[in-house]
Amino acid sequence: MRATTVAELIELMQPAEVELVGDDGPVGPDVVIDSRAATDGALFVAIAGEHVDGHDFARPAVERGAGAVLGTHLTDADVPHILAQDPVRALSWVARGVVRRERARGMVSVGITGSSGKTSTKDLLAQVLEAAGPTVAPLGSQNNEIGVPLTACRVDSETRFLVSEMGARGVGHIAWLTSLVGLDIGVCLNVGQAHVGEFGSLEVTAAAKSEIVADLPAEGWAVLNADDPRVTAMAALTSARVAWFGEGDLPDGDLRVTARGVTLNPLSQASFELVARFAGQAEHSVGVQLGVIGRHQVANALAAAAAALAAGLDLATVGAALSSATTRSQWRMELRPRPDGVLVLNDAYNANPDSMAVALNTAVELVAGSRAEHPTARAVAVLGDMLELGPTAADLHEELGRRAADAGISEVVAVGEFAARIVSGALEGGVPARESLRDDVAASLSLSPGDVVLIKASRGVGLEKVAANLVVRDGAAS
Repeated sequence: MRATTVAELIELMQPAEVELVGDDGPVGPDVVIDSRAATDGALFVAIAGEHVDGHDFARPAVERGAGAVLGTHLTDADVPHILAQDPVRALSWVARGVVRRERARGMVSVGITGSSGKTSTKDLLAQVLEAAGPTVAPLGSQNNEIGVPLTACRVDSETRFLVSEMGARGVGHIAWLTSLVGLDIGVCLNVGQAHVGEFGSLEVTAAAKSEIVADLPAEGWAVLNADDPRVTAMAALTSARVAWFGEGDLPDGDLRVTARGVTLNPLSQASFELVARFAGQAEHSVGVQLGVIGRHQVANALAAAAAALAAGLDLATVGAALSSATTRSQWRMELRPRPDGVLVLNDAYNANPDSMAVALNTAVELVAGSRAEHPTARAVAVLGDMLELGPTAADLHEELGRRAADAGISEVVAVGEFAARIVSGALEGGVPARESLRDDVAASLSLSPGDVVLIKASRGVGLEKVAANLVVRDGAAS
């Protein structure tokens, strides 16, 4: 945010009910919740968590330069305090005021949701928009009631674009997040089985995701995946202009974006002709060569392109930026070649049935490219629990094992509570499979040059440690 004073910040937060204790003073530009990240003048937001109370770290934050504390009560830090009943809600009011001010001068606010692909698409879109002007986007996967406002608080008087990634655990969550950042463009990628245990059904998931377009202004844009029927139905819920993206038949709309002639190189990086047409205008196209990994990135790139075109960028700029874009977020389709020729595909940040299918297909795509030089190369999948799937979790994990076999995986190693069900499904599909403890996986694998090892599970399983152990081995005898 712009550097300001505590009193001016409180005015910006209106109509929030907060109290200033202490003298007015300078604050900003940074807003932080981690005392270690405090900078000169920063606003330190003290949040009481399950295990740690941020109020206990107010003094260390001030020692690092923080200029004010936002919390529920006074601390021993000798700086102005903004007191509120709920610091998380108060942080949201800070973000709302900051974004409202910058949108008033023309900043464009874009929100992205979907059951899978949000972070990858956010990273692509941010890099495209950066080609046109200063852009603020989440670091990693800041997509909840804390991450979204923290990202929003990073905008300032120079910011041209704000990109927000929006997750949800139930109906109303995305509506709340969109109320903070006042979207001009809302993007929905897909509706899948992620968090179905929390939502209860795909229909409820779709209702929750549709909130990203429900309150868009008439002059705004709803960017929708024409290849997903549940997303297609969202067009009836918005008064905004509609930009369709996809590789199938696209409905009539204000903008249509597709890919033609998709091909993959040996590293599973897609090349295609990016084709766009605004209503009433001629069709235009540009060549794109993605640097990110996986056939599924074509859909992500189309979503990013449609949002960028809706934001006013020209097609040539969009195509060039997509071609130069890289993976920015940790543990998402990170491909690490070892000196011995083994490829480690670390996609361990999160998992659900849909993203698992994508990752399995990508590993097989990589092996297909690898076999030109290493004809006996295999795809090995180290798979762990998919969390938050509710009462169907056991069956979905068994289906995951079968899906690995159907995709062409050569060996499955399963970790976690549902490891036995994954193994059962893989064995049913005729693929060698076994259970393992996480810390034993790396040493237990017998790998050869050209082999691809996929590492994927929900974040709580911690399979990134397996990927790190495999990379550290650096081609030692395996």
